[in-house]
Amino acid sequence: MENPLTATLAAAHAAPGARQVSAGRAAAWLTDLLGLLFPALAAEPLPDAAAVATALAQSAEGLAALLAPLPGVSTDGSSIAEAFFAELPTLRVTLLADADFQAANDPAATDAAEVIGTYPGFYATAVHRMAHALHRAGVPLLPRVLAEVAHARTGIDIHPGARIGVPFGIDHGTGLVVGATAIIGRYVQVFQGVTLGALHVAKELATQKRHPTIEDHVVVYAGATILGGGTVVGAHSIIGGNVWLTRSVPAYSRVYHRAQVEVRGAEGPVEGLMFEI
Repeated sequence: MENPLTATLAAAHAAPGARQVSAGRAAAWLTDLLGLLFPALAAEPLPDAAAVATALAQSAEGLAALLAPLPGVSTDGSSIAEAFFAELPTLRVTLLADADFQAANDPAATDAAEVIGTYPGFYATAVHRMAHALHRAGVPLLPRVLAEVAHARTGIDIHPGARIGVPFGIDHGTGLVVGATAIIGRYVQVFQGVTLGALHVAKELATQKRHPTIEDHVVVYAGATILGGGTVVGAHSIIGGNVWLTRSVPAYSRVYHRAQVEVRGAEGPVEGLMFEI
């Protein structure tokens, strides 16, 4: 007798759109493209212009193949892939500006080459800018898959719908969350554990702006949480670590969280340890 689960799974695998996007293929395509754009991220540099041209053509074909099974995409996905690759020169210039900005603001960075080759924040930003370009083109699902590749690798979760100006810098970045309708201006730097989120999570709000706007030249330090679609952080502001912000602040604001820390000393060893929780 046939196992009912076998029949159910066979039907699921045979259904239209059952394999709309292969996460593994998408990750492999992304890795190859980033290595093509930035030799520091490549397994090995390409030897000459002919090899670069061949790699670009193969990458475009790979994107078209990823797009082809998606609903609403033409049978081969070639027109979207062509438009995406036409945008690549501008995208690469944008990412170089991101790397320069991070190198200029991070005392630990030797130069932009180090940022490109080793910084998880740069990797997440690069993937986001690619995913966002596909999102703007109306591509379903694939932008989210690419965002999750970066999320899994770096711990940085940026929705492809978020609009991020140029240049942009992420320092460390682990635990950073940027929501779908967030808007981030130019010359903005954020640190690890920052959340640009929504005040309310409800399905009926899906078409509304739910996430904050961060204007130009803002720094958001570690652990800060900024919530709400109507919340605007004015230009040239500094948001300190662990701040919880749900209302707008004007330009040139300095917003800090005050914590009281008590340190008790002793002249010698004490018997036992007492903790107050």
